Amino acid sequence: MKCPFCGGIDTKVIDSRATNEGAIIRRRRECLKCKFRFSTQEELELLQLTVIKKSGKKENYNREKIINGLNQACEKRSVSKDDILRIVNYVEQDILNLDKNEIESREIGNLVVNYLKEIDEVAYLRFASVYKNFKNAYHFKCELKKLENKNGKTKTI
Repeated sequence: MKCPFCGGIDTKVIDSRATNEGAIIRRRRECLKCKFRFSTQEELELLQLTVIKKSGKKENYNREKIINGLNQACEKRSVSKDDILRIVNYVEQDILNLDKNEIESREIGNLVVNYLKEIDEVAYLRFASVYKNFKNAYHFKCELKKLENKNGKTKTI
């Protein structure tokens, strides 16, 4: 691992620990040349998965796009970073179970909103408003009605 401070390539691992239910390994490292300490992270990567966008354009799967969307939807909500990573891991596991090389972005969005709805309804509405491309307040009301009917009571948001 290359030192981000001096560029040296000889480092030693000081500490390792698993996070996010073992899906991620965090390592604390020290450069043998300059003694600078830094952290690295290793995680499972979905390989050879192509995402088909609404426009028909194809691009490689990028988990950071899901994380960024969830971070925006969950801003100032009581959703932890671990919750967000857990959602992404569940979504990736569901995608792996489909055993496909290509997946539509719509399918990924459906998976994300289904998990997010169970954690935080406000964050769900925020994410859904972008993912489902709400045009006006009427679309928010319709989605809110679905949530109310699912829960069997009226909620104020």
